[in-house]
Amino acid sequence: MALLEVQNVSRFFGGLAAVNDVSFGVNKGEIVGLIGPNGAGKTTLFNVINGFYRPSKGEVIFKGERISGLKPHKICKKGIARTFQVVKPLQRMTVLENVMASAFVRARSRKEAEDAALELLEFTGLIDDRDLVSKGLPLGKRKRLEIARALATGPELLMLDESFAGLNPTELNESIRIIRQIKERGITILIIEHHMKVIMSISDRIVVLNYGEKIAEGPPDEIGRNPQVIEAYLGEAHNA
Repeated sequence: MALLEVQNVSRFFGGLAAVNDVSFGVNKGEIVGLIGPNGAGKTTLFNVINGFYRPSKGEVIFKGERISGLKPHKICKKGIARTFQVVKPLQRMTVLENVMASAFVRARSRKEAEDAALELLEFTGLIDDRDLVSKGLPLGKRKRLEIARALATGPELLMLDESFAGLNPTELNESIRIIRQIKERGITILIIEHHMKVIMSISDRIVVLNYGEKIAEGPPDEIGRNPQVIEAYLGEAHNA
């Protein structure tokens, strides 16, 4: 049984199907990439999985339990955490306080939350910034802070929404290293990403959406050769 199962999920806004009859699974320990052109329905699907939207049709199953329609905080407590495309730290709080706030999802004391937060700041390379007010961080570090905050909730499944967008090559390499180490910790990852070299290098499997529908699923090398995917998104240059 897959850790996460998306079963025939649709999400309509008025008469528009932002997501239409999408099904796939994510197995424990995998990194699954979710790709597609702008407007393909990727973030809408994330919002359905983590409870921001109810599915108009279909079900989301996590660890064998139906979670469709649960509130985001309840889904978080069950073990699903996510980052957001637009990074929004708690700007008046320090880096450490930001991560501690997330750690209280599971921590039973302030010391437990602080210890967990400090370990994650070390893990994400932000330990030297722990006392800085988060609004002063550059984009690359804000992206890593977002990952640290999500990890602090103690997830089994981490959903990353364009965590590499806007990063320079050095920051990209650092983020790739962190994500591979997250996998080594036994955390399963579902990731939306437009940076194709990144998604192809880190994913075990890729799901492709276009106009709200799944058009392909498979290992990266197979997806890179798929004519339908190339036409919809990757471009001929990737196939060359």
